[in-house]
Amino acid sequence: QVQLVESGGGSVQAGGSLRLSCAASSRTYCMGWFRQAPGKEREGVAAIDIIGYTSYGDPVKGRFTISQDATKNTLNLQMNRLKPEDTAMYYCAADPACRFGGRSYLSWSKFNHWGQGTQVTVFS
Repeated sequence: QVQLVESGGGSVQAGGSLRLSCAASSRTYCMGWFRQAPGKEREGVAAIDIIGYTSYGDPVKGRFTISQDATKNTLNLQMNRLKPEDTAMYYCAADPACRFGGRSYLSWSKFNHWGQGTQVTVFS
């Protein structure tokens, strides 16, 4: 079992930036960020696989950057040029066995470990 703890959420004005972090209890290569707004389905934001391939959902391409530290214990999401439609609960996810790869990790069903989430609110 891998425990995941997100941090870094908050409120920011449109156009601003936030950096989310996810601390994993053990080294994990295949991880992702998802978000869910009230009344909407959980959406894949960004993911990274075992070879370091990164994938992004269309709404965040060019604005968000996913990264891992060298120990593979921390997953980050740098969010720039934030928009009100980015407002959501953001979740960190992990697939410790790295059963999949590439853009398939933008599907929430590919992950079996989840954090509790951190709220991001972008106001205009």
